[in-house]
Amino acid sequence: MLQRIQTVWIFLAILSAVFLFVTGQDISLFGSTPFITIICAVMILVEFFSILSYKNRKRQILLNTISIFINALLLGSLAYWLLTLSGGMQFPEKGIEPFFPFLSMICLFIANVFIRKDDRLVKSVDRLR
Repeated sequence: MLQRIQTVWIFLAILSAVFLFVTGQDISLFGSTPFITIICAVMILVEFFSILSYKNRKRQILLNTISIFINALLLGSLAYWLLTLSGGMQFPEKGIEPFFPFLSMICLFIANVFIRKDDRLVKSVDRLR
């Protein structure tokens, strides 16, 4: 069912990836490659597919775990970018971009907790039959 609480948490993770996509347009990590744009698009697709696979809870947990891993790599690369950035007048507001992958990781972790809770509930009901 799409009206479960973990769907809300996954949707918040999608919103976090969208906000990173919007705010991360000026980031150049590896030359002229649009690294942030590609990673954000992959995260949005994986998380959207996770929402749509609500009938298969194991796949949903796997997709959320993959997205958490991608967010952790992105968080590390953004932290590296912030440490090597020279501060000056070009980037006066540096520091908001790593917040979005961190928020997404927290939302996906909470969604995984609720998915496992649903899985235990379904298994307990199946034992009663």
